Amino acid sequence: MSAPVHRMRKDDIVRAGKWRCKHNHSGLEHWSCYIDAGMEKERIGFFDIETTNLKADYGIILCYCIKPNDSDKIIHRTITKEELQKEACIDRAVVEQLIIDIRKFDRLVTHYGTRFDIPYSRSRAEFWSLPFPEYGEIFHTDTYYMARRALCISRNRLANVTEHLVGATLKTRIDPHHWIMALQGNAKALAYILDHCKRDVLDLERIYNKLLKYTTGASKRSL
Repeated sequence: MSAPVHRMRKDDIVRAGKWRCKHNHSGLEHWSCYIDAGMEKERIGFFDIETTNLKADYGIILCYCIKPNDSDKIIHRTITKEELQKEACIDRAVVEQLIIDIRKFDRLVTHYGTRFDIPYSRSRAEFWSLPFPEYGEIFHTDTYYMARRALCISRNRLANVTEHLVGATLKTRIDPHHWIMALQGNAKALAYILDHCKRDVLDLERIYNKLLKYTTGASKRSL
């Protein structure tokens, strides 16, 4: 994994360039070694999407949220009524901004994102011929598999894991009515779905911090 020089300050680039790892490479060349050595704090984003369908060739992305590990401000983008009404646009602008925002992080954390959030986002990016991050560009940690390895509970869904580890989930109910109305660009429905997504990433951060003591969150698995 190469260093994310696009978001580094000049003095940080110089410091990483001078540093050498056990493989005799600079921190810019072996960014993962640089991070492992504690030379650079890894920027983590807790990521979730909300969609109209479980398959990306039949559905679109309604919104996404990213909660940075070092900030309470949640990065997000929601589709608009105008975008939904344009065949040549639909979720293109949402996916375009999603790609820009996930590239701000060294690692994304998801819950079952290995099977859904990441491939779905990638599929929508490919549909619009947008440059999704390539292999090795961003690390990925999935709390679904962290929970499955560390715990023995009835279900490893986000709400169940959260309730087991921290006592209560922040999640709101998935009401099909809101998702149906969202397709028409209904403002209240879209606001409800965005709030639902924000609550998911807050729960995600809480269970990640709980599970971290039982497993490593710093895997070298790529997005």
